[in-house]
Amino acid sequence: MSSLPFTKMHALGNDFVVIRAPAGAPLPAPPWIRALADRRTGIGCDQLLWLEPPRDPATAVYYRIFNTDGSEAEQCGNGARCIASLVAGGKPGDLLLESPAGQVAARVHPDGQVSIDMGEPEFRPERVPFVAGQQQLRYTLEAGGETVEAGVVSMGNPHAVLLVNDVASAPVARLGPLLERHGRFPNRANIGFLEVADRRHVRLRVHERGVGETRACGTGACAAVAVGRSLGLLDEDVEVTLPGGRLAIHWPGPGQTLRMTGEAITVFEGIIEP
Repeated sequence: MSSLPFTKMHALGNDFVVIRAPAGAPLPAPPWIRALADRRTGIGCDQLLWLEPPRDPATAVYYRIFNTDGSEAEQCGNGARCIASLVAGGKPGDLLLESPAGQVAARVHPDGQVSIDMGEPEFRPERVPFVAGQQQLRYTLEAGGETVEAGVVSMGNPHAVLLVNDVASAPVARLGPLLERHGRFPNRANIGFLEVADRRHVRLRVHERGVGETRACGTGACAAVAVGRSLGLLDEDVEVTLPGGRLAIHWPGPGQTLRMTGEAITVFEGIIEP
């Protein structure tokens, strides 16, 4: 592989290496991704964002997302905000992005905040995907010798959301990896631990599939609000507090798309030598 310029970015501490791949470049191999993502011997990141030329002339870019273990993710809300900011050069305006999960509309605001239209949350189990006899608000799962209840939803990628009384003491490190690979999630899942403070404010920690707990998860915040709304616990405008900061989520309800707004920060640029 030849030298590759890259940009290091983060959104609420969820950090990325963003690479604008040359036209026709082969996809990065998992060992190379793992080496790049290593925080001691590589650049360090939660995900690699691989930008390719647009496949649809109406879009600004086609992007792919790779976790630190080398696996590919379908969608990444924080990553999409960073991509929109980078492609727009930080200038305010609207643009359309595309990934394997489909197209998303983005808006870069004058203050640098970025909004992403994440589409309508998908609760049908077969579309998550999740193995279930019939659709329910919450499902019972066995993990680590205990029984938990979780709302299950797709935000372009699979999520399970558990309600907890205190997110600070939630068993993220113990249950997160077990539920991520639970047999009822054919493609694994991101696992959110949600504390509802009031109808307009929640606290959240997320174990991300293929990564572990991150400082923030954009699709996880969207999934948490979608599940909370489906249970009648939340209003349509909710502030989500994650370890890395806050996201604003707006979802009127079924039949409507969900919008996420938050920061997108450029940290530094560099070149990856072969």
